[in-house]
Amino acid sequence: MKLALPPPGGRPDLLIIAGEHSGDAHAAAMVRAARRAEPALRVCAFGGPELAAAGAQLLCDLTSASVVGVVEVLKNLPYFSALGKAALQWIREYQPRAVCFVDYPGFNLRIAEALRRQGLSRKGGGTIRTLYYISPQIWAWKGGRRFSMARDLDAMAVIFPFEVGSYADTPLPVEFVGHPFVTEADGDQGSPAHYAADGPILLLPGSRRQAVRRIFPALLAGHRAGPKRPAVVLYPSAAVKEVLEAELARTEHADVSLQPVAAARVGAAAVLTSSGTMSMQCALAGIPGAIVYRANPGTYWLGRTLLDVKYLGIANLLLSQPMYPEYIQHKAAPGALAAEIAECLESPARRQRARTQAERLRTVLAVPPAATPAAWLLRQLNSSGAAAGLI
Repeated sequence: MKLALPPPGGRPDLLIIAGEHSGDAHAAAMVRAARRAEPALRVCAFGGPELAAAGAQLLCDLTSASVVGVVEVLKNLPYFSALGKAALQWIREYQPRAVCFVDYPGFNLRIAEALRRQGLSRKGGGTIRTLYYISPQIWAWKGGRRFSMARDLDAMAVIFPFEVGSYADTPLPVEFVGHPFVTEADGDQGSPAHYAADGPILLLPGSRRQAVRRIFPALLAGHRAGPKRPAVVLYPSAAVKEVLEAELARTEHADVSLQPVAAARVGAAAVLTSSGTMSMQCALAGIPGAIVYRANPGTYWLGRTLLDVKYLGIANLLLSQPMYPEYIQHKAAPGALAAEIAECLESPARRQRARTQAERLRTVLAVPPAATPAAWLLRQLNSSGAAAGLI
């Protein structure tokens, strides 16, 4: 696997590794803000089109191979093994002053450990600073990883305030930098959806092809059984769009249109959404709705065994109540989802509750301007002398 050369101008300041569409977008907002403050910052990335648009040199489009679930990961092990070796070789050859891992723990934590073992990172006696933005959900499962993360990482930035306490029994410096949907103030970083009483139903099956194949049919069935109103489906990539188009062609589902999430500004009256990133955007926008999730049966069984959380949706967890009722596996029946849509459209109390809960979420997730992801990143680079012109 051959990767691109670093940009001209000497040793790269920063390598970003972001393996999912959401991580690509959040890392891009961080890089964009950091480069406004320090235009000379030299950034390379394993990421996606958002990071490339933010000014990072894209070495590999990691978002195109995003997978979720134990079964799906096992099927793709040869690819990730080759990619890991290529990434380590690139880091060894070009010696970025810092590596910032963004979420994607299955891949990123292995790279962080390898950098220490091979003596490349500061934790292994080398010179490369290892940073992590958007913590793995150790409060839900695999909590013991916090100790190996403290061993391999120099600093962590988290997006939920309660996550700071999750690392309290380790020496890892952890800082709450606000949630990206609250802190990203760029004009082109606005939410793709907002509430509109006369708007369509928003259907959000996710950003990973495997998950979309399981969830999208359930969303369509719920929409078909519910009140007669058009639906809009947002997609993050051409690969996901192909999956959506194939399902729409198979079912001949009417009154459904597709829009790319990057260009969307949809006013929606209700939403049926997967439990991923977009569910938080809709919650913050005050759009009433429900969460729908279907996984590979083996992955679901393993998840039920390992997960120690009351809800799948992050908004529900933060509020300690179901802002979005959750319909998982067989519970995602057409009649149940149709009833949710109808209540969202017809109940003033349901709509008011969504608005109130959205305000509570914004209060919980907001931080002062000095504590943003970009400010945290530049402080970390300053503390290591990592970025040219920063010290």
